[in-house]
Amino acid sequence: MKKPLLFLFVLFIQFVNSQELALVKKNAKIGYISKDGNFKIEPQYKSAKSFSEGLAAVEDNGKWGFIDTKGTWVIPATFNNAKDFNSGIAIVQKEKDWVYIDTKGEILKAPFSDKLFDFNNGVAFIRQNTKVGLINPKMTVVLEPKYDQIKPFENGFARVELNKKWGIINTAGKELVEPAYDEIGNYFKNTAWARKDKNFGIVSAGNFIAVDGAEKIWDFETQDLTYAKKNGKIGFIDLKGNWTILPIYDKAKAFSKNLAPVCVGSKWGYINPKAEFVIPPTYSDAEVFSTNGLAPVKEKNWGFINETGKLVIPTQYAITSNGFVIALFVQQDKGFIDGLARVKNEGKWGFLKPDGTVLGNQWFENAELFSQSKERNSTNEAAAEKPKTETKPATKPEAKPAGKKKK
Repeated sequence: MKKPLLFLFVLFIQFVNSQELALVKKNAKIGYISKDGNFKIEPQYKSAKSFSEGLAAVEDNGKWGFIDTKGTWVIPATFNNAKDFNSGIAIVQKEKDWVYIDTKGEILKAPFSDKLFDFNNGVAFIRQNTKVGLINPKMTVVLEPKYDQIKPFENGFARVELNKKWGIINTAGKELVEPAYDEIGNYFKNTAWARKDKNFGIVSAGNFIAVDGAEKIWDFETQDLTYAKKNGKIGFIDLKGNWTILPIYDKAKAFSKNLAPVCVGSKWGYINPKAEFVIPPTYSDAEVFSTNGLAPVKEKNWGFINETGKLVIPTQYAITSNGFVIALFVQQDKGFIDGLARVKNEGKWGFLKPDGTVLGNQWFENAELFSQSKERNSTNEAAAEKPKTETKPATKPEAKPAGKKKK
């Protein structure tokens, strides 16, 4: 009987450690709420950052350290600055130097790099002179610096530039698309859009297929259709580069739940993959549907509709992709994410439930999105820029390269 009890206890511990918390500001102090609407950590900090991988960077008397989801100090506040944990690694500033630390707060010895870069998707960039490569959390080089630029990894893939041509690599540093294109999009189902000279098309299995008349193509996201421009109008193409919906719209956004926002004149509605209007164009703006089947739509302010077009939450709110600290948000950040939508009402921020009620019936001076013990996407990118163009890291959790590392 002891083993089942131990197993249940471990499950309980894992559940507690993975709970989602949101950073909020109340009475000029920062605290953290859970999804039941109650404070898990009471507002008490002047400066703090969202949780990432179960730890949050918090300032104490001008120094930064890390707390866990109970508010207990796990890594003492001894650093001048600190960034989020990702892949078990965080960048911190100790006196004048930026270094990597693990979740125990121990400094890690990393291969030389002109700058330190955030980990993301299990790798971090290293830059030596004018070339960029990759290291893993064990501080082992997995890709020797060879590219002029590497864009942020998304779902395990990144765009790379070499000699002013673009391709795609994975986190092991393997080239999936040879750098042979003037522009390239994100990798989706072994496919990416690309531009070769003046021609836009699709790259799949190493072959480039020009899309008839395309002037611009946007990234594929959750479905096998993406929007593209031809003769100044927007339509949709499939993974093979075929026009499946003729370019007749003035603007468009991605398909989700088999519905895509499109704009005709100045009004937005939603079409299905057959180009039929399921929701007529009556709104001044519209966003993609979230996984829970609700989408933000705007009249004078923002509200939410369901997949039949019924307005289930009145258009009385403001929505935004930016909190009061610069954060790294996932797609559809203007809608419902994991069951809650962050909105603004009469100068205060709160979280809506799908039924339109406010989480905990509380409004805050500011609020960040809920985060838990999982990796967050990073807008950090590595390029072979000259040292004089480098920017120092801000005190906010921007995904910019940290300062120079000493040899």
